[in-house]
Amino acid sequence: MDHHFEDDDLRSFMEEMGDVKPITSDDKVFNHDSQDSLAKKARRAALAQENPEIFNPLSMENVKPIKPDDFIAYQQPGIQDGVFKNLRLGKYDIEQRVSLKNLTLKECRDLLYQKLKKAHERGSRALLIQHGKGENSQPIPALKKSYVNHWLRELDWVIAWHTAQPMHGGFGATYVLLKKHPQQKLINREKNRKK
Repeated sequence: MDHHFEDDDLRSFMEEMGDVKPITSDDKVFNHDSQDSLAKKARRAALAQENPEIFNPLSMENVKPIKPDDFIAYQQPGIQDGVFKNLRLGKYDIEQRVSLKNLTLKECRDLLYQKLKKAHERGSRALLIQHGKGENSQPIPALKKSYVNHWLRELDWVIAWHTAQPMHGGFGATYVLLKKHPQQKLINREKNRKK
């Protein structure tokens, strides 16, 4: 079978491909080829069930870089707009602050997972993650902020998040809303008994 392009076809193809750029070595840190990502997720889920105290399901792969001044926001389907608006405006009492300053990326990953997991188990709902803007972070700006945005997507009990208001750290911090714990009534009873 003879395949040949007419000049118009080739010109059209070259125009379409005009803004395509080769991946640089810097991009590869964030764009790993993850053909086996489903297998990895399944392995992580199995490990999490076997070792719930020591296993951390947050991945270090396929992180999409964002800029220091980007708003980050997510609202799980089914979350009422009014609830999300209150989160966005910083109207919920912040029950816990998690600072990631002066930590390595691995330390951030471990601390964030532990704090969010424990907060959820305690019945906490609203948290503030202080990751910094990362204007001078290496290898890219907003490194920790990019990873936080990525990690929050991996936890099904995180139901919404939004860049914080200036009074709580602005672009350097993120409000997080956690799903009600299935044992919430018991947790509330315990909290009230301790008061």
